[in-house]
Amino acid sequence: MCQLLGMNCNTPTDVRFSFAGFAQRAGNTGDHTDGWGIAFFEGKGLRHFVDHERATTSAVAELIRSYPIKSQNVIAHIRKATQGPVVLENCHPFVRELWGLNWVFAHNGNLKAFAPKLHAQFQPVGSTDSELAFCWIMQELAKSHATMPSLQELSLTLQELAQRISPHGTFNFLLSNGQALWAHATTDLCFIERQHPFATATLSDEDLSLDFSTCTTPQDRVAVIVTAPLTTNETWTPFTHGRVHLFQNGALVHRC
Repeated sequence: MCQLLGMNCNTPTDVRFSFAGFAQRAGNTGDHTDGWGIAFFEGKGLRHFVDHERATTSAVAELIRSYPIKSQNVIAHIRKATQGPVVLENCHPFVRELWGLNWVFAHNGNLKAFAPKLHAQFQPVGSTDSELAFCWIMQELAKSHATMPSLQELSLTLQELAQRISPHGTFNFLLSNGQALWAHATTDLCFIERQHPFATATLSDEDLSLDFSTCTTPQDRVAVIVTAPLTTNETWTPFTHGRVHLFQNGALVHRC
């Protein structure tokens, strides 16, 4: 199946170190070669890049590895197709607008016999079960809340929706509106919170290390969420299965 990478921070942060290791899973250390994508929030604005080429050879991925885009919320995905052909419109993450905010979603898994009724506002462009699930979630959020609710209230709604989708198969996802990052796992997902005093981390998929104390301040806090641990010398916490996790300002602040 696919691989997910998310980052949530209390200050705009460079994701290149994590992405460098993550991208190796698209053909070098893993077989997730059916496209990739990444989205960076900058306030309400969004930088969104997708490519149906594998992340290890994509010229667009090389741009991301070399260009220091800083963001407080990042979602990345490398695809191993289960439903839908390898074409650009089937590459995650997907983007929709709701309540005047950009929403970004990426999914790892395979949903079977999932065929919800969709209204006019939210319709998939591609043919994946993932984008279909995202459109349904957006539709149900819009039906449940007239305006943007509190983050905790939204987390509870997302928990209810995830419980309705999960019986159809593996449902690991990342979701962000630029204010926070939500994550849910039915199988593999883990996270780490980095804060002062920062240490050196070594990637598990590439021969590369970084001393975070050289590029951070004592006030910085960063949460990284990923399908499988990115580093060999840090302790990653597995997700509680079947529960929505809310990350804000670089920390896990709520678990439904």
